[in-house]
Amino acid sequence: MKTKTLILIVLLSLIRGTSYAQQKTKKQLREVRKIEKQMQVKAMVDAKTFVFVGRTALSQGFNTIDLTSNPNYLQFEPALIKSEMPFFGRAFNGVGYGRDGGLKFEGKPEEFAVENRKKSFEIKATVKGETDVYRLFLTVFLEGNATLTISSNNRSAISYNGAIQPIEKNEDQ
Repeated sequence: MKTKTLILIVLLSLIRGTSYAQQKTKKQLREVRKIEKQMQVKAMVDAKTFVFVGRTALSQGFNTIDLTSNPNYLQFEPALIKSEMPFFGRAFNGVGYGRDGGLKFEGKPEEFAVENRKKSFEIKATVKGETDVYRLFLTVFLEGNATLTISSNNRSAISYNGAIQPIEKNEDQ
């Protein structure tokens, strides 16, 4: 009787142990999700088609400004770059009072270069707006987080921290 019980316990523990060996641990699942995210970010950057959404703005001489409740984006496509970013900083000539004051422009990029680094991508673009020339420098990390710096002739440089994401297409397009 004791030997039958002992054999049954050993068999049940072996069956139970093999079923756990088939499942992935939480750490393995996180690693798989991380690799999938890195592949998605690489595909977006290689296609030069994505949207940068800022979480914080860091202008020269000001504190960090939270942008989570302020809609903003910078859309990158090979044929068009469109910006709806807020601006906090010093404006020089060519920027009139009473106007919106944000960095709102769109245009065909005159320069659009992507450089692969070890743990990030560096993207440089130049866009000529109606009244200004905007130089964009975007560093995208493998997890999708990014830092954007915009400089122009008529305003002080400003940086944003945020993330990139795929462009959402409207169904009526």
